[in-house]
Amino acid sequence: MALISGASRGIGAAAARIFAAAGYDLLLLARPSAELDGLAAELEPLGRRVEIQALDLTDPAAIAPGVAALCARGLVPTVVVNNAGMAYTGPLAAMPLEQWQRLMQLNLTAVFQLCQVLLPGLRQAGGGHIINVSSHAAHHAFPDWGAYCISKAALAAFSRCLAAEERAHGIRVSTLTLGSVNTPLWESETVHSTFDRRAMLDAERAAEALLYLAQQPATQVVEDLTLMPAAGAF
Repeated sequence: MALISGASRGIGAAAARIFAAAGYDLLLLARPSAELDGLAAELEPLGRRVEIQALDLTDPAAIAPGVAALCARGLVPTVVVNNAGMAYTGPLAAMPLEQWQRLMQLNLTAVFQLCQVLLPGLRQAGGGHIINVSSHAAHHAFPDWGAYCISKAALAAFSRCLAAEERAHGIRVSTLTLGSVNTPLWESETVHSTFDRRAMLDAERAAEALLYLAQQPATQVVEDLTLMPAAGAF
């Protein structure tokens, strides 16, 4: 059973399709949209159980009850993919506080909140695997991408700390570090970029990397997997 956040499109939707094809039942989280409903309808004929929860992860008060409602349907994930995220381009000196808080909530704090809600169930089950989707920007400074770089650097540190704390409970933590991926993120109103999207990774390859991490034997863990476009695009 895999829980995937940000599942309605991009890497999340690709991961849902690939995990379903590999035999996983799914718990899918995303903002309310026809895309989320359509994805569930697409995957159900594969014979897997698919449960969806419309949830805005930028609303911190909605996360615990939303995830609890999803898990109350009798399904406990053994794999958690924290994929939801956003970006903002612009200098730190001029970034509105509201945008900063929204980005940090979605890229970092929501991951912390989801883990807090799910950890008791994973511990009770004797273990599990949490995979956090990060970015090459966690390790490099890019002008006008400062907030995004900071959020992903913090996520990488969170992953390492969580791994150290939860190892005794049989819970493994991995980070998938990605270069630029051709997803709808580049079309969002907070991102302005001239990168050549044709040179980027595609979402399916990123999803395959997530499945690779999830399918590692319980006796081992790939702590960080970095996947970059061969062209070197950010």
